[in-house]
Amino acid sequence: MQDFLPINKKDMQKRGWDCVDFVYVTGDAYIDHPSFGSAIISRLLESRGYRVGIIAQPDWRKKESIQVFGEPRLGFLVTAGNMDSMVNHYTVSRKHRQKDAYSPGGQMGLRPDMPTVVYSNLIRQTYKHTPIILGGIEASLRRLAHYDYWSNRVRRSVLMDSGADLISYGMGEHSIIQIAEALQSGIPVEEITYIPGTVFKSKELSRAYDAIVLPSFEAVAADKKTYAESFNIQYRNTDPFTAHPLAEDYGNRGYVIQNPPALPLTQQEMDDVYDLPYRETWHPVYDSMGGIPALEEIKFSLTSNRGCFGGCSFCALTFHQGRILQTRSHESILREAIKMTQDPDFKGYIHDVGGPTADFRQPSCQKQLTKGVCQNRQCLFPEPCKNLRVDHSDYVSLLRKLREIPGVKKVFIRSGVRFDYVVADKSPVFLKELVKHHISGQLRVAPEHVSNQVLHYMGKPNHQVYEAFIKAYDKENQATGKKQYAVPYFMSSHPGCTLKDAVKLAEYVRDLGFTPEQVQDFYPTPSTLSTCMYYTGIDPRDGTPVYVPRDPHEKAIQRALMQYKNPANRKLVLEGLKKAGRMDLVGFGPKCLIRPERDSKDNNQRTERTSTGHKASSGKRTGRTIRNTHKKKTRK
Repeated sequence: MQDFLPINKKDMQKRGWDCVDFVYVTGDAYIDHPSFGSAIISRLLESRGYRVGIIAQPDWRKKESIQVFGEPRLGFLVTAGNMDSMVNHYTVSRKHRQKDAYSPGGQMGLRPDMPTVVYSNLIRQTYKHTPIILGGIEASLRRLAHYDYWSNRVRRSVLMDSGADLISYGMGEHSIIQIAEALQSGIPVEEITYIPGTVFKSKELSRAYDAIVLPSFEAVAADKKTYAESFNIQYRNTDPFTAHPLAEDYGNRGYVIQNPPALPLTQQEMDDVYDLPYRETWHPVYDSMGGIPALEEIKFSLTSNRGCFGGCSFCALTFHQGRILQTRSHESILREAIKMTQDPDFKGYIHDVGGPTADFRQPSCQKQLTKGVCQNRQCLFPEPCKNLRVDHSDYVSLLRKLREIPGVKKVFIRSGVRFDYVVADKSPVFLKELVKHHISGQLRVAPEHVSNQVLHYMGKPNHQVYEAFIKAYDKENQATGKKQYAVPYFMSSHPGCTLKDAVKLAEYVRDLGFTPEQVQDFYPTPSTLSTCMYYTGIDPRDGTPVYVPRDPHEKAIQRALMQYKNPANRKLVLEGLKKAGRMDLVGFGPKCLIRPERDSKDNNQRTERTSTGHKASSGKRTGRTIRNTHKKKTRK
């Protein structure tokens, strides 16, 4: 237990401490693994000589739950956890989820909604003047005024609602050390206004040098066009080299001021972070509760990079991690892999080597490391930039080294391959090795849609690029003699997606012979371009209007169209086809999605009689259907 950080006063006293410097309060269970931000920040502070105690999932209904260590010498660090709590708790239809993968045994109810705010308010009730610093993705994406999907309104900066003093946003390694050093030197927390990657409150604008003053909270809450304009300014100021400080006016309560992002980690700094003495598992107190399900997903995976220059509109990475790639060295990754092979539970399979995008191992162009990313253009969208460096050689070299480690049977890639980046690569080596060595029967890819209009709003390449990838992928599979399939992810109800676009996607799914078991509705999470479009009906990039399918019934129709074979969806599918003017897809032809109503009733009755009397044979038919589907996809 001494190898884990203290979780109570008894653990603290065993270390010979009379108090802790920081109390780290987290909405996740305590997992000491570098895939969890709480482990990285707490271990990093420990490596600099600070004493850190962990309070994981405190009972927010009791003030005593955050008094475990007493008052910390320097401050409280508060995070909701690895995942936004509202996404963790609710589906896109705002229904409660049944499982929390970041809690012992997957149990729900061990954290409140918005723990960043709830925990901070709980702390402030007891410790009136102790510094409180917020971190993690929940605080990072709510650092300024933002649209909140779950309450359907614009909310204030989380700094205003929580009573906290600072936000350490984005990747927090640089900022948290600077905050700790400032507090250690005796600087009052209200005077810590100069650290990149932080957000603070101030009565005066003079605290921010050369700041861009955003529209006031009152203005963005009252007018959607103003909201879109403000968001666009924020989105163009997410780069550490070019961003200005941003100031948001809260009237007589002063300003919330965002400093530019922290500089990305150098490769040596990132190696140092991942070489810290993590225990690589959950705290033993969870053993009797069934452990923490989230660890199972990543225990035998390797983080290779951070950041993403893909720029998908519905992704929060630009706002949270930035577009500049940060990578670990081969040596650091290999050390972790070798250590992994010594785990008694390791069966020879490395589940993933990647990050937000697996095959990004370098900045998209050299100038980013000194001048930053372009403010008004993307690296891959709508077409690859002429300055884009497309090179998989470093990633291929890393994968080859991992395959050669004794005890490693297979190295999979599961965190996502950017197919347009693969298409842009003139060398076929990566695709060949991907097909030959790194897929387990299926490659999951995310074209998201087939309508170029919808893809434009998504920040994704034209559908023809995906078709080019599939053609090359099939060719490599044929060359190796393997029967491996591409399983596409599609999204319904994204801003810009009309019923006609949804029908077009349904036709594509029909031609694939592929029936998705699950369909992802667009989820308006805080601080993404797509969420701004969803709330305002405006594309913030150019101020043009965007069609938004907000009505739950229309969203249900769009989702049903992708699963048109399900008899339960027939009524919705028929309604969608009528509204889209596509009744030509109702009939008996091979291109039709559904049969006419009378024939459909007859079929349903026959299906009911068959399934009632021959359940076992029904399962066999399902198996043949899956195999036939695979054959169709291979031909595709």
